[in-house]
Amino acid sequence: MTLTYLRYEMLRTLRNRRFFLLSLGFPLILFFVIASPNRHVHNFDGSGISFPLYYMVGMAAFGTMSAVLSCGGRIAAERAVGWNRQLRITPLSPRAYFRAKVITGYMMASLTMLALYAAGTSLGVSLTASQWLRMTGLILVGLVPFAALGIMLGHMLTPDSIGPAMGGGISLLALLGGIWFPLSGHGFLPELAQFIPSYWLAQASHVALGGQAWSTKGWIVMAAWTLILSALAARAYRRDTGRV
Repeated sequence: MTLTYLRYEMLRTLRNRRFFLLSLGFPLILFFVIASPNRHVHNFDGSGISFPLYYMVGMAAFGTMSAVLSCGGRIAAERAVGWNRQLRITPLSPRAYFRAKVITGYMMASLTMLALYAAGTSLGVSLTASQWLRMTGLILVGLVPFAALGIMLGHMLTPDSIGPAMGGGISLLALLGGIWFPLSGHGFLPELAQFIPSYWLAQASHVALGGQAWSTKGWIVMAAWTLILSALAARAYRRDTGRV
């Protein structure tokens, strides 16, 4: 039952052309539009990182956040038609249900990353195998709190409201997290960004400098957001199912 449902979820997602356009095509187009004219900039805004590398990781963060949060949209849609109720009377456990949603989101996130890595390479991004692996690993770990956020929103919002909420939320997280431009120096915004999970997704690009992309503070912030959002997602699920 668990594997069958996971296979169904993956096939349904792969057949959703509109979702592919938003989570994969949109970040790819944005990357080429923004990075191509600046492909020869090797020290973007004093960050020590080339323009194509910074925006490759930035668009990967943007696209993967969208892909992982999309599990919330599917949950909201299934709640609206009563599909969740039907699943609860089957042998499928809630853990297996959520696992399938998260795995599907990560599948789409991986496809988005691979497409952007290929695009970045075409514009001169060159990293060692170790750097590629470390950067990818950090991005995948950094998506965990967003998966919890997607589950929480899926049980709190309707299909009509979750789209604008996710779109606006992702845009705000991208802006505050420094995905569109480096946040350097001192001030309110750079200080605030260090407490936002999207900031640490963008910091994954720093592995190209040979240093640690995430400081101890970064790991603590990501762990804290994961625990908080997971607890809120569990609470939202209990409240939603308690109404039935």
